Amino acid sequence: MDPDLLHLLELLAGDATSAELAQAEIGRPDLAEAIELALKVHAVLGRHRTREAELTALFDTASDLAALRDPDEVLQSIVRRARTLLSVDVAYLSLNNPQAQCTYMRVTEGSISPVFQNVTLDMGEGIGGMVAQNRQPYATADWFHDTRLQRSPKLDEAMRSEGLHSVLGVPLATGDTVIGVLFVGARTERLFTPHDTALLSSLAHHAAIALDNARLIETTRAHSEAIARAGEAHDRLMDLVLRGSRLSEVAAAVTESLSGQIAIFDLTGTELTRTGPLPQAPPMDVLSACRTSGRAQSLDGAWACAIQAGHELLGSLVLAGPPELNDTDRRLFERAAVVTALLLMLQRSVAKAEDEVRGELLSDLITAPGRNPAALNARAARLGLDLAVPHVVLIAQTADVSRRRLASACTTHAALCGIHAEEVVFLVPGTDADGCARRMSAMLSASVQGPVTVGAAGPARGPEEIATAHAEASRCLHAMVALDLIGKGGSMARLGFLGVLLGDRTDLPGFVKIILGPVLDYDRRRDTDLVHTLESYFGCGGNLKLTGQRLHVHPNTVAQRLERISSLLGGDWSTPERALEIQMALKVLATGVLSRG
Repeated sequence: MDPDLLHLLELLAGDATSAELAQAEIGRPDLAEAIELALKVHAVLGRHRTREAELTALFDTASDLAALRDPDEVLQSIVRRARTLLSVDVAYLSLNNPQAQCTYMRVTEGSISPVFQNVTLDMGEGIGGMVAQNRQPYATADWFHDTRLQRSPKLDEAMRSEGLHSVLGVPLATGDTVIGVLFVGARTERLFTPHDTALLSSLAHHAAIALDNARLIETTRAHSEAIARAGEAHDRLMDLVLRGSRLSEVAAAVTESLSGQIAIFDLTGTELTRTGPLPQAPPMDVLSACRTSGRAQSLDGAWACAIQAGHELLGSLVLAGPPELNDTDRRLFERAAVVTALLLMLQRSVAKAEDEVRGELLSDLITAPGRNPAALNARAARLGLDLAVPHVVLIAQTADVSRRRLASACTTHAALCGIHAEEVVFLVPGTDADGCARRMSAMLSASVQGPVTVGAAGPARGPEEIATAHAEASRCLHAMVALDLIGKGGSMARLGFLGVLLGDRTDLPGFVKIILGPVLDYDRRRDTDLVHTLESYFGCGGNLKLTGQRLHVHPNTVAQRLERISSLLGGDWSTPERALEIQMALKVLATGVLSRG
């Protein structure tokens, strides 16, 4: 074989450069055609090596994605490979922010300008804007003189600070949505080829996969964390129910889990507990929507959920704070309403059992105190009540709420409370019956938002004294109602003799008839009003002139009427003892508990 031709083949096999192959032609014109073929083979081999490097980069990128590496590392690697494979000065990747209507730099490689690295652009600006709008790659060899681009002073400054002239951008898309653009740029004029565009598009496709993987991983992580948090919250709530915790503990647990303010209301809208000042009781139409849909409802910046057991509405749970609840948090809030319903039902069952026990004890103390005092004392001790300690016995009455609701309000303040003979009876430790009655009347009136009348007696120690005090408290309450002392509290000591009279209604008609019977009969037969004359006379201190002025008659007329009264009641009617009895009878009539006819 020709030695020169063999040398040429050796150069080609040794991966010689194009210049080295061209020099082999010196002194051998007859080898020109062979050298030209060698150069063509060298070019083909070069393209194959380039393609091999590109494929290797794509395979490496795919390997990175398959290994679920950190998304930022994968994107940085993609941008670095784009810069290397396309032999450019700078490669960078920008992402769109649809909420803010802007694009921002996510990754750069080869950049030397902080202005360029941190630039944020409006949607539609520059090459990125054209790529995103048309969903097609775009290249320019002379960026500053390309009239097709939408630019701004901020974008011009960023490009000038980096010194870029030629730029190629391809879209990053997931499905039909362009989420960003992958760029390469040169600081000299350069015409990017279709091969450059295809290679960069392949890398952009991998970048889009990396970003979508990152989104899916973050979504999965957030969902897993939410499920774990919901499971922990559910376990905590159920533990509170099993331990028979208070509603305030449930509210605190929900507040901690959902980072808001919680309030729990009963069926009437009365607040049971709260963890902050904001939540208010929801209107009934919102609760109706909750019950119909079975889901929590949004309510003026808050969330409301019905607390119900089966078809029975028990109250409402309100959350203020987070403007929106994701599905997991919303279900957690709804689960809290179920747990609250369980706790309310448990409390109701316990309260019912306790009420029955306490009611039975109260009934036995009142109706059979002497049957077995030792047993009564022992039963009271099991309920935490020491009957040897002085107690005031009180009876409360109101027309605004049911007796059960009033008894519930009394329980807050009482050592023992129950309903006996359709009366709300309760015991409070203390010795001042009158003062205790006044305090209880004020507190209960505020609690039920209506006037509560309270009669009291005591102090009482032991079953028998409690039974006696109950009878006196009952008479006191009847007297207060007769005297129109509604919404007040008092004892027999405060009401005095009138209380004694009014406390036992069976004595009133006979008492009034004995004292004022003849005058009442005369008024009824003659259609007169001598009773009013008596009331005015005593009201004016026995002064005839003042009595005449009050009755709008002459004093002589008053004297004539008093003479008629003397003939009916006897001449001693004005003596101190008789006058007191007459005034008491007039007071009884003034209460309206007896008819004058």
